[in-house]
Amino acid sequence: MKKWTAIFLSLLIVAGLTGCTKKQEQQNGGTENSNTAKIGDIAVFYYTYSDTYISSVRSEMDKELKDAGLKFQNYDANGNQTTQTEQVQTAIAKGSSVLAVNIVDTGSDDAAQNIVNLAKEKNIPVIFFNRSVNESVIRSYDKCLMVGTDYEMAGHMQGEMIGRYLVENYDKVDLNGDGKISYVMFKGQEGNLEAIARTQYGVEDADKILKQAGKPQLQFYDEANQNRYLVDQDGTWSSAAATDYMGTILAQYSENANNMVELVIANNDEMALGAIAALQSAGYNNGSGKTIPVFGVDATQAAQARIADGTMTGTIKQDAEGMADALVDVIDNFIEGDNAFDGIDAENIVDNWRINIPYEKYTG
Repeated sequence: MKKWTAIFLSLLIVAGLTGCTKKQEQQNGGTENSNTAKIGDIAVFYYTYSDTYISSVRSEMDKELKDAGLKFQNYDANGNQTTQTEQVQTAIAKGSSVLAVNIVDTGSDDAAQNIVNLAKEKNIPVIFFNRSVNESVIRSYDKCLMVGTDYEMAGHMQGEMIGRYLVENYDKVDLNGDGKISYVMFKGQEGNLEAIARTQYGVEDADKILKQAGKPQLQFYDEANQNRYLVDQDGTWSSAAATDYMGTILAQYSENANNMVELVIANNDEMALGAIAALQSAGYNNGSGKTIPVFGVDATQAAQARIADGTMTGTIKQDAEGMADALVDVIDNFIEGDNAFDGIDAENIVDNWRINIPYEKYTG
């Protein structure tokens, strides 16, 4: 009898070690509850923990991976590509089974291609996410894909939102009554595809709607600035950069000088919130007086709260939960040896190399 009891217990132990199934069937909730007999740690690399939107993605990713019973380790590159590449090398050496990479350097293909080459040598799948990587890099390895967004869409949506708002509120926004709207654009990072598209289309699409309504195009507040934007020099899309810029602007451009900036456009909500902080210090956007319209991208909780209290005008929702869900679906597919796109909405799959999570307009 003891012999059969021992055999039965042994079978139960083996089943426990090898019974890991698709993530939708797992709700054991702990990072240590993983199919360790089958896979190594999943390594998730973030360009920086300090980015508010990325923090929301990380929070959702942690939850999704825990719910799927998958063991994982997060890495913070703190905005340094060399650090991130070294972290990737460390994770590969430790036997990680899948790499999910929020790349730091988006200005060229070199960093992403280097990571792909490192992973390909060890036959480890790579999933880039959020910060766009060019198609040629993804297609250089059959176990590589991108989970991101149609990065131009955010700029188009923001531009349309701004244009329609201005047509409906033109006289109120035109503080000096000169028939034109003076604006400032806060750009998150040079060389970043998302930042480039948002900076371009946030203005161009607004201008198209203004033109259709018989209104002049937007006028950048500083005629000497040929770029028509102010960029975060550290490339971190930070609220501090926008606060500093806006504070400097308000010291020279004001209603008293008849040249007040009448519209704020930001590549993300953090920069929008930074601009609002400076505006509030100058007596605007505090609920008791005049409000300068401010538009961002991401729909972070802080931005939603500002929109709710009327101190921010609108934003474009970038779906952190949807991105995390797609990422974990793909990770699980790679682990199970299934098609990488299994379980992904076909409308979001682009030419079998990329998954785009849709944006939405958010005005409260």
